[in-house]
Amino acid sequence: MKIRTRFAPSPTGYLHIGGARTALFSWLYAKKQGGEFVLRIEDTDRERSTQEAVDAILEGMNWLGLNHDEGPVYQTDRYDRYKEVTQSLLDQGDAYYCNCSRERLDKMREEQMANKQKPKYDGCCREKGLSEADDTVIRFKNPLEGNVEITDHVRGQVVISNQELDDLIIERSDGNPTYNLTVVVDDLDMEISHVIRGDDHLNNTPRQINILKALGAHIPEYAHVPMINGTDGKKLSKRRDAVSVMQYRDDGYLKDAVINYLVRLGWSHGDQEVFTLDEMIEKFDIDDINKSSSSLSVEKLQWLNQHYMKQMTAEQLAQELQFYIKQADLDVSNGPNLVEVMKVYQDRCSTLVELVEDIRYFYEDISEYNPKQAKKQFKAPAGKVLQALLEAYEALDDWTAAEIHQVVENTVEKLEVGFGKVGQPLRLAVTGHGKSPSIDVTLELLGKKETLIRLRQAIEHIGDPV
Repeated sequence: MKIRTRFAPSPTGYLHIGGARTALFSWLYAKKQGGEFVLRIEDTDRERSTQEAVDAILEGMNWLGLNHDEGPVYQTDRYDRYKEVTQSLLDQGDAYYCNCSRERLDKMREEQMANKQKPKYDGCCREKGLSEADDTVIRFKNPLEGNVEITDHVRGQVVISNQELDDLIIERSDGNPTYNLTVVVDDLDMEISHVIRGDDHLNNTPRQINILKALGAHIPEYAHVPMINGTDGKKLSKRRDAVSVMQYRDDGYLKDAVINYLVRLGWSHGDQEVFTLDEMIEKFDIDDINKSSSSLSVEKLQWLNQHYMKQMTAEQLAQELQFYIKQADLDVSNGPNLVEVMKVYQDRCSTLVELVEDIRYFYEDISEYNPKQAKKQFKAPAGKVLQALLEAYEALDDWTAAEIHQVVENTVEKLEVGFGKVGQPLRLAVTGHGKSPSIDVTLELLGKKETLIRLRQAIEHIGDPV
């Protein structure tokens, strides 16, 4: 049987980080096995499903590079097929109409819980032979005896007694199919061989297997992946954690770093931390997915992102930065060549957002100085230091890092002060915040004209240097 996996999100919001990892695992397994990866949009919840959410999911998948071989298939386009399957289950005696009221069901569950029993439908209408009416639902006639055995690639052997299951609803009174029915029909029709999904779906699996058996269908292999916890080890929280895939992009993380980060959330191959995409495809195996939950780590993601940034050429990094430059409303046309700036900055930042902010001073006038740094570095003697530097740089014809550095050394010697008394005020004068690569390289990139302008501005800010 050809390997076919699927990712089947509900379009009720953005592409969640847990969903993205499930999609990645499914995509990798299909690619490794020479199979196919199907994208299915489970949009039967019409009240909560939106086109905006569909677009967000597709955008996230596209950004991650998880291209699908088939789809997207929308469940709302398949209602006739679900009706057909439901009718066949009715015809063969594996489903029935039920007219139990909400009041009766609520009372039944209350009594069961009071008796410390597992709440489940009691089969009241199972043998009544009811016909369709305005208030009827259709229930699947679950087997009363025996077990459902699941050989799960992550959880191992899982055995569920049919006595633990009840006759679930497969069609609501309004005629709409329920999740467990649509999933089964879709997996059957799409010939899905392996279902890789979060372990929050494990409770649904025995129910779905029983429906598949009733339809005489092939049973897929399952891999139920543990959930991802937040940075604090607890359940993911929108307030505490970045849980949208596109939030990682907006925060300045490279796609390759996010993919590498996702694959290591619950899967490992020895002690290897960094994987190319080809290595992931070659080495990934669903049997190696960890049984325990994993937790987000901002530090780990930043480390990976910095690693990928360092591996890029300056030209590649400058190209990746274009999106963030636009987002930051930064004009880099008036200033040093961006590629040359990248050559000295790509080892200094963890994210592309941070990188844009760190190089902003090259392309914008300084309107204010960091208050804390100014209080420390712009004391009265600093004016004399900056004045001496200004005069020396005005006379400098060879504007290279070596000659720029020599001026600093000469000023230190001339004024008989420590290097920090010269270098630090100079750095603050030209950057506004006192943070940059070596001062000679910084000034070479900034250029002579702009350096002199900023020195004069700083001297005026400090006051009379004499």
